[in-house]
Amino acid sequence: MMFEPIWGVVIACYLFLAGLGGGAFAASTYMRLRTPKCVHLIRYGRIIAPVTVIIGLVLLMFDATAGFHHPLRFALLLTNFGSVMTWGVVFLGAFTIVSLIVLIMDLLGKGLKIPVWLDVAGAVLGICVCVYTGCLLGVAKTFPLWNNALLPVLFLVSAVSTGMAAILLVGIFRAPHEFHLSGAFKKFHFFLPIFELFLVACLLFITANSAEAAGWASVMNLVAGDDAVAFWLMFVLAGLVMPTILEWKMLFMSTKEVEESKTGHMVSAASDVLVLVGGFTLRLLVLVAAMPITIVQPWV
Repeated sequence: MMFEPIWGVVIACYLFLAGLGGGAFAASTYMRLRTPKCVHLIRYGRIIAPVTVIIGLVLLMFDATAGFHHPLRFALLLTNFGSVMTWGVVFLGAFTIVSLIVLIMDLLGKGLKIPVWLDVAGAVLGICVCVYTGCLLGVAKTFPLWNNALLPVLFLVSAVSTGMAAILLVGIFRAPHEFHLSGAFKKFHFFLPIFELFLVACLLFITANSAEAAGWASVMNLVAGDDAVAFWLMFVLAGLVMPTILEWKMLFMSTKEVEESKTGHMVSAASDVLVLVGGFTLRLLVLVAAMPITIVQPWV
């Protein structure tokens, strides 16, 4: 008997958007504490966070068609606190409420008066949402690629990276002056794809050397099989290597004039777009490349 995955593009979008939203809010809180003068960039993070998470939840509900036929099933998710999905609902619900409260206060002109503890609480909940997206897959023990302790960490790093990229991408065009002031923010973001590449390598190594043949098959599917082109070109090259090279050139090799020029802005924007492409590709590949353990049930 073989269990096949039933999750595809819609769930990949949900995982990507939920992680991006949680990462964007955590990044905006970090910016508030590190560079409070970047009020517009902070606001963009606060806008991105609830909007992307809500869109992701709508996609998830449309994918769960059975839930629309039996709406009570959604409420029943809150009755089993031994389930990862129940904790996911708690984290997503609490994060959405807190992020909307913070956003409304910011849009009413009270951005600097928002209690720091409320921002920090939203950031903690955002990080929980990021980690949850990896734990959700990890409970599927029949898929060695998913059932790995490194996956939630990888999704967390990727989520924070995409959240920061989304804020910077908007900031390049909407608040270029503040974009130039966020040097520490950009340098922190620069190292995330490097760390992400290290985590991916560790994840694949551990999965390939697991006791199950399905783990080896999943890794081979990614690096040399049907998904190899997307893995090497869309994720590794476009999503990790190219942004690192472009940002290294802009942050460490270019003059201030070049960095603040229109050409510099376009290079930074391209880097952030590539990070977003890589973040979505990662989640899609993790879903489609996972090979299930084949369970043979003997005839009795």
